[in-house]
Amino acid sequence: MDISFKRIQQLAVPALIAGIAEPVLSSTDAAVVGNIAENSVEALAAVGIVGSFLSMLIWILGQTRSAISAIISQNLGAGKLEDIKVLPAQAIYFNIILSIIVLGSTYFFVKEIFMLLNAKGLVLSLSIDYYNIRVWGFPLTLFTFAVFGIFRGLQNTFWPMIVAIIGASLNIGLDFMLVYGIDDIIEPMGVKGAAWASLAAQAVMAILALALLLIKTDVSLRLRLPLHPEIKRLISMSLNLFIRSFSLNVALVLAVREATAISDETVAAHTIVANIWLFTAFFIDGYGAAGNLLSGRLLGAKDYPNLWLLTKRVVKYNLVVAVFLMIICAILYKPMGLLFSNDDAVLIVFYGVFFMVIVMQPINAIAFTLDSIFKGLGEMGWLRNTLLVATFLGFVPVLYISKYTGWGILGIWCAFMVWMLFRAGMLIYFYKKKYYRLAIK
Repeated sequence: MDISFKRIQQLAVPALIAGIAEPVLSSTDAAVVGNIAENSVEALAAVGIVGSFLSMLIWILGQTRSAISAIISQNLGAGKLEDIKVLPAQAIYFNIILSIIVLGSTYFFVKEIFMLLNAKGLVLSLSIDYYNIRVWGFPLTLFTFAVFGIFRGLQNTFWPMIVAIIGASLNIGLDFMLVYGIDDIIEPMGVKGAAWASLAAQAVMAILALALLLIKTDVSLRLRLPLHPEIKRLISMSLNLFIRSFSLNVALVLAVREATAISDETVAAHTIVANIWLFTAFFIDGYGAAGNLLSGRLLGAKDYPNLWLLTKRVVKYNLVVAVFLMIICAILYKPMGLLFSNDDAVLIVFYGVFFMVIVMQPINAIAFTLDSIFKGLGEMGWLRNTLLVATFLGFVPVLYISKYTGWGILGIWCAFMVWMLFRAGMLIYFYKKKYYRLAIK
């Protein structure tokens, strides 16, 4: 198997571009509504609250993408791809049914959900307006994720990249048109306009993903019974990843809740910091995706020495990316805040904490790279345990200790720092315990 620098780049660069589509959707909404003429702080806070909640749902249920990718890539490496030809369709229908169930269970309780996140007054009203439109893109996103998982398992990150570029570009254009309006043509729609822009982009991405799946692969979407034996492993892996992602999103949602409790300006600033942090995370995940795809195939072939070589290379490349991101963020420290908000009170809070994102980049690089490789290896149980420990023994205690000692938003991001240290450390330990030993036998 080719694990050269060139081959890793061929997989990593398209995966990087495809991976940032979802944070680009959220970040664009935040940047555009944060600069509207009236109630910009409340609008930015609402987009941040809803974005965090939707991201929680998407990343909990969207983990089937990683399970699909791992199973397909492992069977590809073992030369048994023909044996699972009915599995992709079953996995896609599983994703669609799951998304409809979750959508139905949250849609009628949206006010209560956002009140639990400390939203009130105008922020609560805007949050409900934004959510009630954008939530309909949820099943579309999960369908797109499932298709991306199939392409990734087949070692193809190019077509997901094309879909992501078109979706992100459309979202940016529609955001400006619908939020600010066009004189004598389109009335300004504010927060609702941002929601419609995201929904339209998600619909186009789903249609394109479907078309490319049918045209560029031999995968059939005709549901055939009985269920494939691998569907049990798919569900088992997905359940472990659901728990993992639930733990992950407990941290993200608690952070939003505590920032909202401090002030509207604090949650607006936190929204900016979180969007930039997530953007850098998905940027780093490009090389992680290459490690994910190649590690699954190497495991299928039982080529442990090259698996260890691949891991070292991908971690090294991502550390270089982390240093690059640190430099860019440091240079653009002031302009980054102005891109998202024109409110002085929000910017003061933002500038007081943004340095934490810069400091965390090397830790993120190690944690996110190993996280992706573990998904490719199918080690979902260890990923689950890592996030449970990192969240409930690392993040939560630091968050509430910092709350009662009055650290404010800085305490929230100190909790994130501890969280990432736990994640990186535990994954390093387990990799050395199992796969490094297999590699040096």
